[in-house]
Amino acid sequence: MITVIDQALLAEVSAEAKQAPRRRRNRNFHPADDYPGHRLLNAIEPDSYVMPHRHLDPTKDESIVCLRGRLGIVVFGPSGEVDRNIALSPAGENVGVDIPHGVYHSVLALESGTVFFEAKAGPYVPLAGDEKAPWAPVEGDARVADYLAQLRRLFD
Repeated sequence: MITVIDQALLAEVSAEAKQAPRRRRNRNFHPADDYPGHRLLNAIEPDSYVMPHRHLDPTKDESIVCLRGRLGIVVFGPSGEVDRNIALSPAGENVGVDIPHGVYHSVLALESGTVFFEAKAGPYVPLAGDEKAPWAPVEGDARVADYLAQLRRLFD
């Protein structure tokens, strides 16, 4: 069955993200976590925190295309220094990125209602300890709000 990615679907997944405790929601197009190719919508709100991370598996390059709203991509060096920040939007100069494995990165919504399409190799495997940035706060840490605000200022 063909799934049409239309404005109604983007609005639906965005509404789900606004109600979710972590303020983001996936809509998977792949049938299961062990499927070899993962394709999904990610809806994310500005107060959602995605800890900087990297994928060490050489098959886990990640492609992201912004479909709605405005998405910030932050690329970090190994010690946590910001190497690059890229704003994505459907009508902007930059609409997507392809992030090679091994590169520390994070994403943040720069406006409410942001939705992006993501593709990477499966199967789903939770991040290992050496894939999480040791210099960034973990989700739930009291320092997250300040760190997220610092990342957001990169796009002012």
